Amino acid sequence: MFVSDQLIDAQISTELTLEMKEELIGIFFQYKDAFALDNEPLGAIKGHEVDIMLNVERPYTPLLRRPAYPASPWAREALESHIDEIVKLGVLRKVGHNEEVEFTTPVIITWNIAK
Repeated sequence: MFVSDQLIDAQISTELTLEMKEELIGIFFQYKDAFALDNEPLGAIKGHEVDIMLNVERPYTPLLRRPAYPASPWAREALESHIDEIVKLGVLRKVGHNEEVEFTTPVIITWNIAK
């Protein structure tokens, strides 16, 4: 069951009342298909596709023109693992170093110290 299996490790704020926590868990359960799980990480949500229009007129805004920057070896290892996973799901596609692309996406790693 979604609530008992997936929410058992959830850290819900202690500032919420019991009623608020119950309502929040009810929302989690109601929209359980929108959340990533260990056995179903992320990807396309079937039946809820959207079109995203991007402005591709040149010159690009400064936010789209970011230079690459290096990552530490341990950060790179973690990053490659996650990128491989989302590439397999079809969410992203890797580009080669010499491949000419219009847009690239910078990646910022945030670590969850509690884990």
